[in-house]
This record gives sequence, C-alpha cells and structure tokens, in this order.
Amino acid sequence: MKSFGLLTSLAGITSASVQGFDISHYQGSVNFGAAYADGARFATEGTTYRDPKFSEHYTGATKAGFIRGGYHFAQPASSSGAAQANYFLAHGGGWSGDGITLPGMLDLEYGPNGNTCYGLNQASMRNWINDFVNTYHAKTGRYPLIYTSTSWWKSCTGNTAMFADKCPLVVARYNSQVGELPAGWGFYTIWQYNDHYKYGGDSDVFNGAYSQLQKIATG
Repeated sequence: MKSFGLLTSLAGITSASVQGFDISHYQGSVNFGAAYADGARFATEGTTYRDPKFSEHYTGATKAGFIRGGYHFAQPASSSGAAQANYFLAHGGGWSGDGITLPGMLDLEYGPNGNTCYGLNQASMRNWINDFVNTYHAKTGRYPLIYTSTSWWKSCTGNTAMFADKCPLVVARYNSQVGELPAGWGFYTIWQYNDHYKYGGDSDVFNGAYSQLQKIATG
C-alpha cells in the first residue's frame, strides 16, 4: 500500500525489460546510487498527502540518473477526481518533456481502512477515475498511468475497459507470473511483482527496452 510516492527504473527479469522500484515515506533511506549501479533506471514516489520524504527521494533519484515520476494514492471518498488531480499537479505530480519525468500515476487499490471501494458503486468509481484522468490530461497533455490490481479493478470498476486505450497500465501482482490483466489492456507497461526491493521500496519491471521507457518520459 502506498501514499504519495516515487517510481524509478533497472534492466532485468526478462529480455527487453527495465527494472525499477516504487517508494514512499515508509522508506526512510534509499540507496539510489547503489540501485543505479546495479542496473535500476526508473523510480516512482507518492504524493497523496504531502509525503515528507518526497523532495528528498525525488532529488536523490534525479541525481543518480533515474527516470522518475510521482504517483497519487486515490482517496475517492474524500473529494472529486478533478480536485485530487489538481492537488497532485500542484505538489510534484506534473509532467515535462525533459526525458526523465514519467507522466503521473494514479494509484487505485484497496482502501487502507478496509473499505475496498471507498463507499462508491462501480459507476461512481468509473466517473471519479474519468474526472481525474481528464483533468490531468487537460493540464499536461498526457494521460496518467493507472496503477491497480486486476482483483480491485473488477470489484470496484466492474472491469471497465474505458481507460485502456489512453492510460498505460501499471499492474500489481506479487507472483512469478503477471496473470490476468484488467479488461481492455492487452499488455502491461509496468508490473509490480514484489513488495520488496533490496535498495528500498517495491520491485517493478518495465515491459520493454530502455529506449521505450525514454519515449514515455519524452512524450
């Protein structure tokens, strides 16, 4: 489970893939230099509430040479998708075509207080996500990545395919195989396959070559 965080990248797991990791304020110390030396090339850091470690982690990832980006832990019961997208953009979640900044990521997962879908029915959840996605796109010209698990997506959106043609998928499944993807996505862009990474955070892998990752950052 994440709050407001950072996504970073490493070449590994399968051919034509790039290893990365995902961190938040829970990781007090992250050895970005060692991770980069070991092959990592991208990192993500969260930003739902103001993560006190965000600036430190973001700067550390940048100095070490990572492609990096912010993510927003969705709280659909708290305010509108547009309000949360605007907050995210105002606090480190923006995008620029500098070749090292990933579009922001919308983190959709089980509610931390046990309310799986935050009290929203499936139609309301789809509308909330659409509000966030369209607001982010209107302000940046880019669609955000969507982070979720297939099980949450089925339960809380009705397994909609309405975002698959515009939002790259970051799928969470802690297993040796990625398994079934949410409806509409024929492939994942990033797979979070383990909740541990030796230099801090969770383990991610980008589904492609480093040059393709650079294209996502460049726009």
